[in-house]
Amino acid sequence: MIKGIEIPYGCYWSTPFVRWQGSFSHLHSLHFAAHVTRQELSKRDIDIRDIDYGVLGMTRPEKGAFYGLPYFSGLAGLGHIGGPTISQACATGVRAILAAVQEINSGLSSCAIAVTCDRTSNGPHIYYPKPEGPGGSGESEDFILDNMACDPLGQHSMTLTAENVASKYKIDALAQHEVVLCREEQYKSALQNHQEFQRRYMKLPFDVPDQKFKKMVKKINGDEGFRKSNLDELSSLRPVLEGGTVTFGGQTYPCDGNAGVIVATEDVAREVTIEPSVRIRLLGFGLSRTELAFMPEAPLRATDIALKQANLRVTNIDAVKTHNPFAVNDIVLAKEMGFDIYNINNYGCSLIYGHPNAPTGMRGTIELIEELALKGGGIGLFAGCAAGDTAMSIILRVDC
Repeated sequence: MIKGIEIPYGCYWSTPFVRWQGSFSHLHSLHFAAHVTRQELSKRDIDIRDIDYGVLGMTRPEKGAFYGLPYFSGLAGLGHIGGPTISQACATGVRAILAAVQEINSGLSSCAIAVTCDRTSNGPHIYYPKPEGPGGSGESEDFILDNMACDPLGQHSMTLTAENVASKYKIDALAQHEVVLCREEQYKSALQNHQEFQRRYMKLPFDVPDQKFKKMVKKINGDEGFRKSNLDELSSLRPVLEGGTVTFGGQTYPCDGNAGVIVATEDVAREVTIEPSVRIRLLGFGLSRTELAFMPEAPLRATDIALKQANLRVTNIDAVKTHNPFAVNDIVLAKEMGFDIYNINNYGCSLIYGHPNAPTGMRGTIELIEELALKGGGIGLFAGCAAGDTAMSIILRVDC
């Protein structure tokens, strides 16, 4: 069990998630994350000199990203800290939090910042020189599109992984679409009362800067990409793969955005929290990898591992959030772990508000904290799969 490491209440944030080629598409993701982080830290009672370590999570290249965390932290007004730049595909958000926990647990840090950012818009086109090729010609890659379309290990699409799991667990298209409609209703609850739930961790309306971060070019009211469905519309969609069950209505879509979290020792957490009566204790993490091309079932074992580290049972869990690129993910997790599928992902999830890769798990964890705070406390689980048939889970407890 992890002891003495906390997330100070209120010391976290997320931008809205914006569908690719939308309102954030012109923004360099690392620069954008630094811009947002500088603003968010200035609103909180945090002496930046107390932050002694940083983790940057991102999954796609940006110009200058070779310099990673030191580049980001310098732009964010945290030029005194160092740390790694990490990528674990869609599990990068949880991995970044765990990296901060590990540094504190080792005694090398007492207050760390973990920030995740990605821009799926305008993905880079990469050329790999190959001197031994015909005439010295090399190979090229559309970094975003090609990797979404094909796992290089198995030469299969991510959609095929969902189809494999749907077939294994006998999940038809209707079951997937019913989950989508349920998740839409849950997300709409986060929009009630002028987005009261989202305003707990997100600045709204959100000011979109220009490329040079000198002026505001527009305001957006929140996530951009969500559109309401109905069962007739979803049922009319053809499966993405011939003979399959997964439609475009039963899966997420690429987005741009960033998120950040402060992780600290319990003593430091008490000093910087915005509400001393609320404490967020980190209890366990899990990493797993399932068989090739069965990605949506990977969170099952990751959840078991996190529960074991936290010395807990499934019945101890009061709230569950997931990264669910496919509705299949939630159906399998609920069925195999014994969760109520209609009580997973209250207030939203990546299936509905989109998936910008690295920030997804971090926003999910933040929303888990706020859901538990509204409940008056409890134990929560976030679990999400990642490209390469892997998954990560995190378990935390909120005391109010």
